[in-house]
Amino acid sequence: MNYKLKKISGDASFREFYRLQKGKYTSIIIQAKKEKFKNLITYIVVNKILAKYKIYAPKLITNHYEHNIIEITDLGQKSFYDSIIKKKNKFNDYKDLIKIIIKLQNIKLQRNYNLGKFKINFQNYSIKNLHKESDLFFDWYLKYCFKSSNLKKIKNILKKELTKIYKKLYFQNNTFVHRDFHASNIMVNKNKLGLIDSQDAIIGNPLYDVASLIDDVRIKLPSKLQERLLNFYYYKSKLKKEEYKNLKNDFEILSLQRNLKILGIFVRLFKRDGKPNYLKYLPYTWSLIERRLKNPVLKNLNLLFKKHLKIQKLKKINNL
Repeated sequence: MNYKLKKISGDASFREFYRLQKGKYTSIIIQAKKEKFKNLITYIVVNKILAKYKIYAPKLITNHYEHNIIEITDLGQKSFYDSIIKKKNKFNDYKDLIKIIIKLQNIKLQRNYNLGKFKINFQNYSIKNLHKESDLFFDWYLKYCFKSSNLKKIKNILKKELTKIYKKLYFQNNTFVHRDFHASNIMVNKNKLGLIDSQDAIIGNPLYDVASLIDDVRIKLPSKLQERLLNFYYYKSKLKKEEYKNLKNDFEILSLQRNLKILGIFVRLFKRDGKPNYLKYLPYTWSLIERRLKNPVLKNLNLLFKKHLKIQKLKKINNL
């Protein structure tokens, strides 16, 4: 049998991906020299959990952890992003992804799992976690895009307000959170939707993955479509009528938090890792942040942003 190995495009992680052709069949080789426990062992375990709950995900074929490599099944070359980006009416397609999120949230996640000699623990998305992520905005984005001698003071002021905001989150951290649920991490294979890149899964707020999907910085969705999708999630999640306001608040808080993190990550990818391609998403990421800052629960943060940061100036990335 003839074997062919071809490197395929990667993501924002330290992993490398290869498609292995074995006659008529293909598989995916993942190599991870850094963070290999999370990128290999945790990934195997999460995919097994997904399969148990009838969620289509890659299956392990061979495990060569000692050599920084695993081999998994190939979910194809077409992502949901590829299939949706040129469509005008996206609502019905996105409904299918909302349904996957509901299935994820029905997973009864244990604290600990074992894979041979390895033990995997799933952590809670605490306020400390939220700050650790949104700190990337200050430590990378503002560091390179905002020239000010008062940066440390501004960071402290904004972080203090963010703490107040994170404490207003209504829903408990008690559901499976994929943590990077967006159109490029869903594969379309023979009319099946498959979920990849699940190694960062955590126990958290049910609105986190919803915010990741609806406020995906890679796809510009009209605000009316975003509202329809949030309402569809509300309908499918069978929450009480009076909980809608809390749902909307949590969605917008977590969208803000996630997109602050994304600004920092994308600048880090450019400055540290030499990946400038992600910079093109920064202006729309800011647009999403501004959209969410209109929520009354974020009013004071919006005022602080206007007082200490000039967003329109920050949206220009020429000085990077």
